[in-house]
Amino acid sequence: MIKHFFLYITCLAFTGQAQAQATIYPAPPQQKAIVLTHATIHVGNGQVIENGSIAFANGKITAVGADVPSSADAQVIDVQGQHIYPGIIAPVTDLGLTEVESVRATNDYEEVGELNPNIRALVAYNTDSKVINTLRVNGILLAQVTPEGDLLSGTSSVVQLDAWNWEDAAYKTDDGQHFYMPQLRPPSNPFRGQQPPANDREKEALEKVEQVRAFFREAKAYLQNEKHTETNLKFEAVRKLFTKEQKLYIHCNVVKEMLLAIDIAKEFGFSVVIVGGTDAWMIPDVLKQNNIAVILAQPHSLPVMQDDDVAQPYKTAAELQKAGVLFCLSNEGFWQQRNLMFEAGTASAYGLSKEEALSAITLNTAKILGIDKTTGSLEPGKDANIAVSTGDILDMRSNNITHAFIQGREVNLDNKQKQLYERYKYKYGLK
Repeated sequence: MIKHFFLYITCLAFTGQAQAQATIYPAPPQQKAIVLTHATIHVGNGQVIENGSIAFANGKITAVGADVPSSADAQVIDVQGQHIYPGIIAPVTDLGLTEVESVRATNDYEEVGELNPNIRALVAYNTDSKVINTLRVNGILLAQVTPEGDLLSGTSSVVQLDAWNWEDAAYKTDDGQHFYMPQLRPPSNPFRGQQPPANDREKEALEKVEQVRAFFREAKAYLQNEKHTETNLKFEAVRKLFTKEQKLYIHCNVVKEMLLAIDIAKEFGFSVVIVGGTDAWMIPDVLKQNNIAVILAQPHSLPVMQDDDVAQPYKTAAELQKAGVLFCLSNEGFWQQRNLMFEAGTASAYGLSKEEALSAITLNTAKILGIDKTTGSLEPGKDANIAVSTGDILDMRSNNITHAFIQGREVNLDNKQKQLYERYKYKYGLK
Protein backbone atom coordinates (compact mmCIF):
# COMPACT_ATOMS: atom_id res chain seq x y z
CA MET A 1 0.00 0.00 0.00
CA ILE A 2 2.82 2.41 0.94
CA LYS A 3 4.67 1.48 -2.26
CA HIS A 4 1.58 2.31 -4.34
CA PHE A 5 1.14 5.61 -2.52
CA PHE A 6 4.71 6.75 -3.28
CA LEU A 7 4.32 5.65 -6.90
CA TYR A 8 1.15 7.75 -7.14
CA ILE A 9 2.88 10.83 -5.67
CA THR A 10 5.83 10.40 -8.06
CA CYS A 11 3.49 10.22 -11.06
CA LEU A 12 1.70 13.37 -9.91
CA ALA A 13 5.01 15.20 -9.60
CA PHE A 14 6.10 14.25 -13.10
CA THR A 15 2.65 15.10 -14.47
CA GLY A 16 2.83 18.56 -12.90
CA GLN A 17 6.25 19.18 -14.42
CA ALA A 18 5.10 18.01 -17.83
CA GLN A 19 2.04 20.25 -17.71
CA ALA A 20 4.18 23.21 -16.65
CA GLN A 21 6.53 22.66 -19.57
CA ALA A 22 3.60 22.14 -21.94
CA THR A 23 2.47 25.72 -21.39
CA ILE A 24 5.66 26.96 -23.06
CA TYR A 25 4.48 26.73 -26.64
CA PRO A 26 5.17 28.68 -29.84
CA ALA A 27 3.52 32.06 -30.28
CA PRO A 28 0.93 32.59 -33.06
CA PRO A 29 1.77 34.81 -36.05
CA GLN A 30 1.88 38.56 -35.41
CA GLN A 31 -1.67 39.90 -35.62
CA LYS A 32 -1.19 43.67 -35.30
CA ALA A 33 1.56 46.22 -35.71
CA ILE A 34 3.82 46.72 -32.67
CA VAL A 35 5.91 49.76 -31.78
CA LEU A 36 8.60 49.63 -29.08
CA THR A 37 9.36 53.13 -27.84
CA HIS A 38 11.79 55.19 -25.72
CA ALA A 39 14.70 52.75 -25.85
CA THR A 40 18.36 52.73 -26.80
CA ILE A 41 18.45 50.80 -30.07
CA HIS A 42 21.58 48.86 -30.97
CA VAL A 43 21.07 48.28 -34.69
CA GLY A 44 23.77 45.61 -34.98
CA ASN A 45 25.82 47.32 -37.68
CA GLY A 46 27.59 49.66 -35.26
CA GLN A 47 24.84 52.29 -35.16
CA VAL A 48 23.19 53.24 -31.86
CA ILE A 49 19.96 55.26 -31.68
CA GLU A 50 19.26 56.98 -28.37
CA ASN A 51 15.64 57.30 -27.22
CA GLY A 52 14.49 55.56 -30.38
CA SER A 53 11.55 53.48 -31.50
CA ILE A 54 11.16 50.43 -33.71
CA ALA A 55 7.98 49.41 -35.50
CA PHE A 56 7.18 46.04 -37.06
CA ALA A 57 4.16 44.43 -38.71
CA ASN A 58 3.49 41.04 -40.31
CA GLY A 59 6.80 39.83 -38.91
CA LYS A 60 8.89 42.51 -40.66
CA ILE A 61 10.56 45.67 -39.35
CA THR A 62 8.88 48.70 -40.92
CA ALA A 63 10.71 51.61 -39.28
CA VAL A 64 13.60 52.32 -36.92
CA GLY A 65 14.67 55.71 -35.65
CA ALA A 66 14.27 58.57 -33.23
CA ASP A 67 10.91 59.60 -34.70
CA VAL A 68 8.83 56.61 -35.78
CA PRO A 69 5.15 57.22 -36.56
CA SER A 70 2.58 54.91 -35.02
CA SER A 71 -0.75 53.91 -36.56
CA ALA A 72 -3.94 54.11 -34.51
CA ASP A 73 -4.35 50.34 -34.35
CA ALA A 74 -0.73 49.57 -33.41
CA GLN A 75 0.19 48.11 -30.04
CA VAL A 76 2.62 50.52 -28.40
CA ILE A 77 4.98 49.09 -25.77
CA ASP A 78 6.91 51.67 -23.79
CA VAL A 79 10.27 50.17 -22.85
CA GLN A 80 11.55 53.38 -21.28
CA GLY A 81 15.27 53.26 -20.53
CA GLN A 82 15.75 49.73 -21.86
CA HIS A 83 17.96 48.47 -24.70
CA ILE A 84 16.79 46.88 -27.95
CA TYR A 85 19.05 44.43 -29.80
CA PRO A 86 18.88 42.15 -32.83
CA GLY A 87 18.19 38.56 -31.84
CA ILE A 88 21.47 36.79 -31.14
CA ILE A 89 22.46 33.93 -33.47
CA ALA A 90 24.31 30.86 -32.15
CA PRO A 91 26.41 29.21 -34.88
CA VAL A 92 27.71 25.62 -34.91
CA THR A 93 25.72 24.03 -32.09
CA ASP A 94 24.10 20.65 -31.46
CA LEU A 95 21.15 22.34 -29.77
CA GLY A 96 18.06 20.19 -30.27
CA LEU A 97 20.22 17.26 -31.42
CA THR A 98 21.04 16.18 -27.88
CA GLU A 99 19.25 16.54 -24.56
CA VAL A 100 21.10 14.48 -21.94
CA GLU A 101 24.71 13.88 -22.96
CA SER A 102 25.06 10.73 -20.86
CA VAL A 103 21.91 9.14 -22.33
CA ARG A 104 22.71 7.76 -25.76
CA ALA A 105 19.07 7.65 -26.85
CA THR A 106 18.86 11.46 -26.67
CA ASN A 107 21.94 12.04 -28.85
CA ASP A 108 21.22 12.52 -32.57
CA TYR A 109 24.16 14.68 -33.59
CA GLU A 110 26.46 11.99 -35.01
CA GLU A 111 26.19 9.11 -37.49
CA VAL A 112 28.43 6.08 -37.95
CA GLY A 113 31.03 6.35 -40.70
CA GLU A 114 33.59 8.86 -41.96
CA LEU A 115 31.88 10.32 -45.04
CA ASN A 116 28.23 11.26 -44.42
CA PRO A 117 27.54 14.38 -46.53
CA ASN A 118 23.97 13.17 -47.12
CA ILE A 119 23.07 13.46 -43.41
CA ARG A 120 20.78 16.41 -42.59
CA ALA A 121 20.84 17.74 -39.03
CA LEU A 122 17.56 19.57 -39.52
CA VAL A 123 15.35 16.47 -39.62
CA ALA A 124 16.72 15.36 -36.23
CA TYR A 125 16.17 18.76 -34.60
CA ASN A 126 13.94 18.48 -31.52
CA THR A 127 11.84 21.63 -31.06
CA ASP A 128 10.65 20.32 -27.68
CA SER A 129 14.12 20.45 -26.14
CA LYS A 130 13.90 22.13 -22.73
CA VAL A 131 17.30 23.73 -23.39
CA ILE A 132 15.85 25.99 -26.10
CA ASN A 133 13.84 27.96 -23.54
CA THR A 134 17.00 28.75 -21.55
CA LEU A 135 18.56 30.35 -24.62
CA ARG A 136 15.63 32.57 -25.58
CA VAL A 137 15.54 34.12 -22.11
CA ASN A 138 19.09 35.38 -22.74
CA GLY A 139 18.28 36.83 -26.17
CA ILE A 140 19.40 33.96 -28.43
CA LEU A 141 16.66 33.58 -31.04
CA LEU A 142 18.30 31.65 -33.89
CA ALA A 143 20.83 28.82 -34.08
CA GLN A 144 22.74 26.83 -36.65
CA VAL A 145 22.15 23.18 -35.73
CA THR A 146 25.19 21.24 -36.86
CA PRO A 147 25.99 17.53 -37.18
CA GLU A 148 29.19 16.18 -35.69
CA GLY A 149 31.22 13.18 -36.69
CA ASP A 150 34.34 11.89 -38.38
CA LEU A 151 35.45 13.86 -41.47
CA LEU A 152 32.33 14.83 -43.50
CA SER A 153 29.43 14.90 -41.03
CA GLY A 154 26.57 16.31 -43.18
CA THR A 155 24.63 19.55 -43.53
CA SER A 156 23.71 22.12 -40.92
CA SER A 157 20.60 24.32 -41.00
CA VAL A 158 19.64 27.59 -39.35
CA VAL A 159 16.54 27.39 -37.16
CA GLN A 160 14.44 29.92 -35.30
CA LEU A 161 13.85 28.97 -31.67
CA ASP A 162 10.06 29.14 -31.41
CA ALA A 163 8.52 26.33 -33.44
CA TRP A 164 6.20 23.32 -33.26
CA ASN A 165 8.41 21.05 -35.37
CA TRP A 166 11.53 21.11 -37.50
CA GLU A 167 9.60 22.18 -40.59
CA ASP A 168 8.32 25.26 -38.72
CA ALA A 169 11.76 25.91 -37.26
CA ALA A 170 13.65 25.92 -40.58
CA TYR A 171 15.05 29.40 -41.24
CA LYS A 172 17.69 28.47 -43.78
CA THR A 173 17.74 24.84 -44.84
CA ASP A 174 21.00 22.97 -45.48
CA ASP A 175 23.23 26.05 -45.44
CA GLY A 176 26.49 24.08 -45.61
CA GLN A 177 28.54 20.91 -45.27
CA HIS A 178 30.87 20.28 -42.32
CA PHE A 179 34.37 18.82 -42.54
CA TYR A 180 36.08 17.97 -39.24
CA MET A 181 39.75 18.08 -40.17
CA PRO A 182 41.98 15.65 -38.24
CA GLN A 183 44.35 17.46 -35.88
CA LEU A 184 47.83 18.26 -37.18
CA ARG A 185 49.17 19.14 -33.75
CA PRO A 186 50.42 17.07 -30.82
CA PRO A 187 47.97 16.22 -28.02
CA SER A 188 47.73 18.74 -25.18
CA ASN A 189 49.04 16.08 -22.78
CA PRO A 190 51.63 13.90 -24.54
CA PHE A 191 52.07 11.73 -21.43
CA ARG A 192 48.44 10.65 -21.29
CA GLY A 193 48.10 7.08 -22.48
CA GLN A 194 50.04 5.43 -25.31
CA GLN A 195 50.39 7.96 -28.12
CA PRO A 196 51.93 7.16 -31.51
CA PRO A 197 54.92 9.32 -32.56
CA ALA A 198 54.09 12.83 -33.76
CA ASN A 199 55.21 12.07 -37.33
CA ASP A 200 52.90 9.06 -37.51
CA ARG A 201 49.95 11.08 -36.18
CA GLU A 202 50.53 13.82 -38.74
CA LYS A 203 50.92 11.29 -41.55
CA GLU A 204 47.65 9.61 -40.58
CA ALA A 205 45.87 12.99 -40.38
CA LEU A 206 47.14 14.03 -43.81
CA GLU A 207 45.96 10.72 -45.26
CA LYS A 208 42.48 11.45 -43.89
CA VAL A 209 42.53 14.91 -45.46
CA GLU A 210 43.58 13.38 -48.79
CA GLN A 211 40.71 10.91 -48.45
CA VAL A 212 38.28 13.84 -48.30
CA ARG A 213 39.94 15.58 -51.24
CA ALA A 214 39.70 12.37 -53.26
CA PHE A 215 36.00 12.20 -52.40
CA PHE A 216 35.47 15.74 -53.70
CA ARG A 217 37.38 14.94 -56.90
CA GLU A 218 35.19 11.90 -57.49
CA ALA A 219 32.09 13.92 -56.71
CA LYS A 220 33.15 16.62 -59.19
CA ALA A 221 33.64 14.04 -61.94
CA TYR A 222 30.29 12.43 -61.13
CA LEU A 223 28.44 15.77 -61.18
CA GLN A 224 30.02 16.77 -64.51
CA ASN A 225 28.68 13.57 -66.08
CA GLU A 226 24.96 14.03 -66.73
CA LYS A 227 24.40 10.40 -67.82
CA HIS A 228 24.40 8.39 -64.61
CA THR A 229 23.31 4.79 -64.51
CA GLU A 230 22.88 5.07 -60.73
CA THR A 231 22.30 7.96 -58.32
CA ASN A 232 25.03 8.44 -55.75
CA LEU A 233 23.43 10.11 -52.74
CA LYS A 234 26.74 11.17 -51.18
CA PHE A 235 27.92 12.87 -54.37
CA GLU A 236 24.52 14.48 -54.92
CA ALA A 237 24.66 15.84 -51.36
CA VAL A 238 27.70 18.02 -52.19
CA ARG A 239 26.39 19.35 -55.51
CA LYS A 240 25.62 22.77 -54.02
CA LEU A 241 29.19 23.14 -52.76
CA PHE A 242 30.39 23.28 -56.35
CA THR A 243 27.78 25.90 -57.26
CA LYS A 244 28.52 27.88 -54.05
CA GLU A 245 24.90 27.61 -52.96
CA GLN A 246 26.31 25.97 -49.83
CA LYS A 247 29.44 26.68 -47.81
CA LEU A 248 32.04 24.20 -46.64
CA TYR A 249 32.64 24.68 -42.91
CA ILE A 250 36.07 23.29 -42.10
CA HIS A 251 36.64 22.69 -38.39
CA CYS A 252 40.32 23.33 -37.66
CA ASN A 253 42.50 25.41 -35.37
CA VAL A 254 46.26 25.56 -36.03
CA VAL A 255 47.98 27.32 -38.91
CA LYS A 256 48.86 24.12 -40.81
CA GLU A 257 45.23 23.06 -40.77
CA MET A 258 43.93 26.46 -41.88
CA LEU A 259 46.40 26.57 -44.77
CA LEU A 260 45.13 23.16 -45.86
CA ALA A 261 41.58 24.54 -45.68
CA ILE A 262 42.61 27.39 -47.98
CA ASP A 263 44.15 24.88 -50.41
CA ILE A 264 40.86 22.98 -50.53
CA ALA A 265 38.99 26.23 -51.23
CA LYS A 266 41.34 26.98 -54.11
CA GLU A 267 41.32 23.50 -55.62
CA PHE A 268 37.55 23.10 -55.74
CA GLY A 269 36.39 26.71 -55.79
CA PHE A 270 34.40 26.22 -52.59
CA SER A 271 33.20 29.02 -50.33
CA VAL A 272 35.05 27.99 -47.16
CA VAL A 273 34.46 29.06 -43.57
CA ILE A 274 36.93 28.07 -40.86
CA VAL A 275 35.31 26.91 -37.62
CA GLY A 276 37.48 27.15 -34.51
CA GLY A 277 40.38 29.15 -35.90
CA THR A 278 42.17 29.36 -32.56
CA ASP A 279 45.43 30.38 -34.27
CA ALA A 280 43.74 32.68 -36.82
CA TRP A 281 45.51 35.63 -35.17
CA MET A 282 48.77 34.35 -36.69
CA ILE A 283 47.61 34.59 -40.32
CA PRO A 284 44.92 37.30 -40.54
CA ASP A 285 46.34 38.74 -43.78
CA VAL A 286 46.27 35.31 -45.46
CA LEU A 287 42.66 34.80 -44.41
CA LYS A 288 41.69 38.25 -45.65
CA GLN A 289 43.51 37.75 -48.96
CA ASN A 290 41.70 34.48 -49.60
CA ASN A 291 38.31 35.79 -48.45
CA ILE A 292 38.04 33.18 -45.68
CA ALA A 293 35.53 33.88 -42.90
CA VAL A 294 36.08 32.50 -39.41
CA ILE A 295 33.65 31.24 -36.77
CA LEU A 296 35.87 31.66 -33.71
CA ALA A 297 35.82 29.12 -30.91
CA GLN A 298 34.74 30.43 -27.53
CA PRO A 299 37.12 33.04 -26.07
CA HIS A 300 36.79 31.56 -22.57
CA SER A 301 39.48 28.95 -23.15
CA LEU A 302 43.21 28.39 -22.98
CA PRO A 303 45.44 28.98 -26.02
CA VAL A 304 46.42 26.04 -28.24
CA MET A 305 50.12 26.06 -27.43
CA GLN A 306 51.61 26.28 -23.95
CA ASP A 307 53.93 29.16 -24.85
CA ASP A 308 51.14 31.38 -26.25
CA ASP A 309 49.87 34.38 -24.31
CA VAL A 310 47.30 33.04 -21.86
CA ALA A 311 44.95 35.90 -22.85
CA GLN A 312 45.31 35.27 -26.58
CA PRO A 313 41.83 33.69 -27.03
CA TYR A 314 40.34 36.90 -25.59
CA LYS A 315 42.29 39.09 -28.04
CA THR A 316 41.92 37.12 -31.28
CA ALA A 317 38.56 38.68 -32.22
CA ALA A 318 39.97 42.20 -32.05
CA GLU A 319 42.99 41.22 -34.14
CA LEU A 320 40.75 39.75 -36.85
CA GLN A 321 38.56 42.86 -36.71
CA LYS A 322 41.61 45.07 -37.22
CA ALA A 323 42.73 42.97 -40.21
CA GLY A 324 39.31 43.18 -41.84
CA VAL A 325 38.58 39.45 -41.59
CA LEU A 326 34.88 38.56 -41.42
CA PHE A 327 34.39 36.61 -38.20
CA CYS A 328 31.79 35.76 -35.60
CA LEU A 329 31.86 34.16 -32.15
CA SER A 330 30.61 30.72 -31.18
CA ASN A 331 30.35 28.58 -28.09
CA GLU A 332 30.66 24.84 -27.65
CA GLY A 333 27.87 22.33 -27.05
CA PHE A 334 24.17 23.13 -26.66
CA TRP A 335 23.20 24.33 -23.16
CA GLN A 336 26.43 26.35 -23.08
CA GLN A 337 25.05 28.60 -25.86
CA ARG A 338 23.20 30.67 -23.26
CA ASN A 339 26.57 32.26 -22.39
CA LEU A 340 27.37 33.35 -25.97
CA MET A 341 26.65 37.02 -25.36
CA PHE A 342 28.96 37.02 -22.34
CA GLU A 343 31.76 35.61 -24.50
CA ALA A 344 31.21 38.66 -26.71
CA GLY A 345 31.37 40.83 -23.61
CA THR A 346 34.80 39.40 -22.83
CA ALA A 347 35.96 40.14 -26.38
CA SER A 348 34.81 43.74 -25.90
CA ALA A 349 37.10 44.00 -22.89
CA TYR A 350 40.06 42.87 -25.01
CA GLY A 351 40.00 45.21 -27.99
CA LEU A 352 36.56 45.15 -29.60
CA SER A 353 34.14 47.99 -29.06
CA LYS A 354 30.78 47.07 -27.55
CA GLU A 355 29.02 47.46 -30.91
CA GLU A 356 31.68 45.41 -32.71
CA ALA A 357 31.24 42.68 -30.12
CA LEU A 358 27.48 42.79 -30.68
CA SER A 359 27.99 42.46 -34.44
CA ALA A 360 30.17 39.41 -33.76
CA ILE A 361 27.09 37.54 -32.47
CA THR A 362 24.47 39.09 -34.75
CA LEU A 363 25.17 40.69 -38.14
CA ASN A 364 28.56 39.05 -38.72
CA THR A 365 27.07 35.66 -37.93
CA ALA A 366 24.19 36.33 -40.30
CA LYS A 367 26.63 37.24 -43.08
CA ILE A 368 28.65 34.06 -42.60
CA LEU A 369 25.52 31.87 -42.50
CA GLY A 370 24.03 33.64 -45.53
CA ILE A 371 20.97 35.06 -43.76
CA ASP A 372 21.98 38.73 -43.49
CA LYS A 373 19.29 39.78 -46.00
CA THR A 374 16.62 38.76 -43.49
CA THR A 375 18.17 39.08 -40.03
CA GLY A 376 21.23 40.08 -38.00
CA SER A 377 20.43 43.80 -37.68
CA LEU A 378 17.45 46.02 -36.95
CA GLU A 379 16.74 47.51 -40.36
CA PRO A 380 13.49 48.01 -42.28
CA GLY A 381 12.56 45.02 -44.40
CA LYS A 382 14.28 42.47 -42.19
CA ASP A 383 12.55 39.96 -39.93
CA ALA A 384 11.54 41.34 -36.56
CA ASN A 385 13.94 39.19 -34.53
CA ILE A 386 14.31 41.44 -31.52
CA ALA A 387 15.48 41.18 -27.91
CA VAL A 388 14.75 43.84 -25.27
CA SER A 389 16.92 44.00 -22.15
CA THR A 390 16.81 46.27 -19.11
CA GLY A 391 20.61 46.55 -19.30
CA ASP A 392 23.66 45.67 -21.37
CA ILE A 393 22.96 42.32 -23.04
CA LEU A 394 26.69 41.49 -23.10
CA ASP A 395 27.05 41.81 -19.32
CA MET A 396 25.77 38.96 -17.15
CA ARG A 397 25.09 41.43 -14.33
CA SER A 398 22.66 43.51 -16.39
CA ASN A 399 21.39 41.09 -19.06
CA ASN A 400 17.68 40.85 -18.28
CA ILE A 401 15.45 40.09 -21.26
CA THR A 402 11.94 41.48 -20.80
CA HIS A 403 10.61 40.96 -24.35
CA ALA A 404 11.71 38.80 -27.29
CA PHE A 405 10.20 38.63 -30.75
CA ILE A 406 10.88 36.11 -33.51
CA GLN A 407 9.51 37.18 -36.89
CA GLY A 408 7.26 39.60 -35.00
CA ARG A 409 5.83 36.98 -32.63
CA GLU A 410 6.38 37.69 -28.95
CA VAL A 411 7.85 34.49 -27.57
CA ASN A 412 7.38 32.94 -24.15
CA LEU A 413 10.40 33.63 -21.93
CA ASP A 414 9.51 31.06 -19.29
CA ASN A 415 11.66 27.98 -18.69
CA LYS A 416 12.22 25.21 -16.17
CA GLN A 417 14.87 27.12 -14.23
CA LYS A 418 12.61 30.14 -13.79
CA GLN A 419 9.79 27.86 -12.64
CA LEU A 420 12.05 26.27 -10.02
CA TYR A 421 13.22 29.72 -8.91
CA GLU A 422 9.63 30.83 -8.35
CA ARG A 423 8.77 27.52 -6.65
CA TYR A 424 11.46 27.86 -3.99
CA LYS A 425 10.88 31.56 -3.50
CA TYR A 426 7.34 30.54 -2.55
CA LYS A 427 8.54 27.67 -0.31
CA TYR A 428 10.81 29.90 1.72
CA GLY A 429 8.40 32.81 1.94
CA LEU A 430 10.36 35.11 -0.34
CA LYS A 431 7.44 35.83 -2.66
